Amino acid sequence: MNNFQFYNPVRIVFGAGELKQIGSEAAAVGKKALLVSYADYGFMKDTLDKVIAFCKEKGVEVIPFYAAVANPLMSDIEAGVKVARAKKADMVIGCGGGSVMDTAKLIAAGTLYKGDLWKMMYSRHDSNATLPPDKALPILLINTLPATSSEMNCGAVATNTETMEKTYLFHPCIYPKVSILDPELTTSLPAYQTACGVVDSLSHVIEIYFTCQNEVPVQDRLMEGIMSSQMEHVVKILKDPKNVALRGDLMWEVALSWNGWILPGTGGFTPMHMIAHAMSARWGVTHGASLGIVMPAFMKKTWQLNPQRYVQFGQRVFGKKMTPLQVIAKFEKLISGLGVQTRLTQCKDIPANHKKVVKTLLDDCVRVYFGANGKLASLKPLSKKEVKEIIELSL
Repeated sequence: MNNFQFYNPVRIVFGAGELKQIGSEAAAVGKKALLVSYADYGFMKDTLDKVIAFCKEKGVEVIPFYAAVANPLMSDIEAGVKVARAKKADMVIGCGGGSVMDTAKLIAAGTLYKGDLWKMMYSRHDSNATLPPDKALPILLINTLPATSSEMNCGAVATNTETMEKTYLFHPCIYPKVSILDPELTTSLPAYQTACGVVDSLSHVIEIYFTCQNEVPVQDRLMEGIMSSQMEHVVKILKDPKNVALRGDLMWEVALSWNGWILPGTGGFTPMHMIAHAMSARWGVTHGASLGIVMPAFMKKTWQLNPQRYVQFGQRVFGKKMTPLQVIAKFEKLISGLGVQTRLTQCKDIPANHKKVVKTLLDDCVRVYFGANGKLASLKPLSKKEVKEIIELSL
């Protein structure tokens, strides 16, 4: 086990009907909240109206900023910062899924940031040119789509459409003060969004599980339990989408996937996310779907680095002794069985020229995500040739 330090200050308010707590939570922080949600907020209007009403009851003024999109855009974050500054907001509330929560976090940091907001982001992995923020407005989050664990971590992603880069910020100043996890808010989610959220969540655990550098037995069991439970519950939810108890189980399992608990001592990497980010930045592929595409391809290329790990996964997660290739095939079948893409060519707006697709994605990965050593960080750093082969397998 590696040496490590661990910190997570997020307070969780969990349970059906707990949305009503947002007024009291906001009043404990300040007097004027920027409320961030989706640009196409119509399907959430009732929830957003309740948030405004609960806040008003406690004397908190709410400034709506409904502009977030599925893959957060830096241009929207910049617009939100302008509104927050002009209206003198003293907190930011994000109500939505991962894209909304990430947008809210970056607005909260950007409002107090001096200079070009893009400089907050880790936009190049081959140099240390980032100037991260050191403070942010207080952040309160209401999760309506379990997927990213953004409700319980200090991370956020955004896309710069001018440079075609999707990248991230991880910094303690964007930990939310409090996050409300009310499973009633998720019962109307379409099946595809529910499934993509779970695939996204599974990817956070899968990446660490298969790229960790050290044996940490308790972390293995934690990861295996999180994955097994999510796989079991998502199948049940797709058959019984209004089941609040199941939705609640899944909501908490997703929060645990990337809240930091699985990481201590493992020394894991996130190469699958880097390749998937390039797909989302370039063609707007849904984040969960991009990971459903990359994970099987990555596994097919790299399983020989740690075959016993795949055997262990089969035994403990799938409950069966299997070869690594059988494990990969079963996992890929699970993703497709949920209705999520496992091939890039299954997504819309992908150019018909596959050679060009491969070259474009490879160039983006090298430009944005490769380190100073000319490779993509992983259990064994991946060369340009190896990443190209993973992209080809993802088609």
